[in-house]
Amino acid sequence: MTILRSPAGIPDATVARLPLYLRALDELAERGTDVCSSEHLATAAGVNSAIVRKDLSHLGSYGTRGVGYDVRFLAGHIAAVVGQTQPWPVVIVGAGHLGSALAAYQGFGARGVKVAAVVDADPELIGTTVGGHEVLSIEDLPGIVERDAVSLGIIATPPAAAQSVADALVEAGISSILNFAPTALRVPAEVDLRQVDVAAELQILGYHAHRRQAGSTEEAVIS
Repeated sequence: MTILRSPAGIPDATVARLPLYLRALDELAERGTDVCSSEHLATAAGVNSAIVRKDLSHLGSYGTRGVGYDVRFLAGHIAAVVGQTQPWPVVIVGAGHLGSALAAYQGFGARGVKVAAVVDADPELIGTTVGGHEVLSIEDLPGIVERDAVSLGIIATPPAAAQSVADALVEAGISSILNFAPTALRVPAEVDLRQVDVAAELQILGYHAHRRQAGSTEEAVIS
């Protein structure tokens, strides 16, 4: 296998699939597998093997025809591209049920992320401990960002507070935000914003479940 470069300007769709490839490669490496095919990575990402090969070509990575991809070599390269070779500190805003669950999540470390702090505006939550982290005041946010060189922020607040929290994160110097609040946010063009709307995803699944159910009912009536 030849790795030629780690170019900028990788398509967003490819970037979204790289963590899926990396997870699959890490699992293979743990099982002692040295080489894998594009078909295996395609299954892990829910795409076809042609898309895998195109995605990896953006990294300058080409498998050996008839052999496949070197698992550890490719995993290391993708990890470097997605910034997993160093721990990225993240601040969680919101110490309610969701924020507490995120603070306690043990999977961040394996993905190159560490929780630097949890902050909240509720005086009753400030000073409590969630996931091993003392909840600090949101007013401490600028100092936390500067102290720990934080560039990632997670919004885990009710929708009504999300925009003001996003504004505070941007003002403190956060350049990448993951928003769990089910509301659209406005941020400057230079700030990366990702939205996780669990309710919307469940509604989409409900739609597909309804279609399958309706299809089964229709088939039963016809038969």
